[in-house]
Amino acid sequence: MLTIVALTGCGMPETPDRIWVTVPENAAITAVAESLETRGVIGSGDALISYLRMVRKTDSIKPGMYDLLPRTPIAKVVHTLVAGVAPVDSITIPERATLAEIAVVFQNSLGRPVDRFLTAARAPHLRARVGTRGETLEGYLFPTSYYVRTTASVSEILEQMIDEFEANWSRAWNARLDTLGFSRDELVTLASIISGEMAHEEDRALVSSVYHNRLDGNMRLQADPTVIYALGERRRLRNRDYQIASPYNTYRIAGLPPHPIGQPSRESIVAALYPDSSDYLYFVATAEGRHLFSRSYREHLATIRAVRTRSISRR
Repeated sequence: MLTIVALTGCGMPETPDRIWVTVPENAAITAVAESLETRGVIGSGDALISYLRMVRKTDSIKPGMYDLLPRTPIAKVVHTLVAGVAPVDSITIPERATLAEIAVVFQNSLGRPVDRFLTAARAPHLRARVGTRGETLEGYLFPTSYYVRTTASVSEILEQMIDEFEANWSRAWNARLDTLGFSRDELVTLASIISGEMAHEEDRALVSSVYHNRLDGNMRLQADPTVIYALGERRRLRNRDYQIASPYNTYRIAGLPPHPIGQPSRESIVAALYPDSSDYLYFVATAEGRHLFSRSYREHLATIRAVRTRSISRR
């Protein structure tokens, strides 16, 4: 489970006199205050924090989904947040989960049928909203935990997840896209591959540098996560799997896949946007979850042998 300390939008339609806000469990009051101020519910987040401390309610805010008005008096906001709302359903979307996997989560956690979810995820107006090249919302259902109304439709929940993606996409990154020569969907696609590598936090930017270097050098990405996506199942890859004919198999196609292959975290998006500066062209994962990097294919083969030898010696 992911521990959430920030607010998420609830995906319900907002009007000039209604703002839907979700307060996750264990949300820090600073995150609550900042989000309420940003969304126009209150004029000052600092004033909200001061009031909570004055009335000794800093630990009394209840998680849930709230229907609030813009520029609401702080005392009234606090009263509402402390009183709480009726229980709502919760769902957690893990990083790198594919659309098909999320459909199963929806069915198991929310009782929404898989086919209904997959149909809603293909809605043209939702795809146009995120600007995907694909035929679904793959890549834009932000991985985090959500509170959703028990009566919410699948489309409304998908709107909520898109809202969360957009809330985590910094406007400053658009200029960075121009510098890289990427569209946002291409960047999200690369980030989804980095997420798929399950790179250790300290390795993400280096993994990203390898992929950028390969793209810049007109080399195929040769990314295992794209083969797994093409196969449609998570398992140990066999040699013949790398030959699968698929537009997602980056061992056979040049450049990026047609669209994202899972849901990237914010950390993977940042890594895709800002790779480390390196001349690495290869990497291999270790049993400990770290990655070892190489500059040449010969060096890469030696690293693979060393990793395999180390693995065999530990059996």
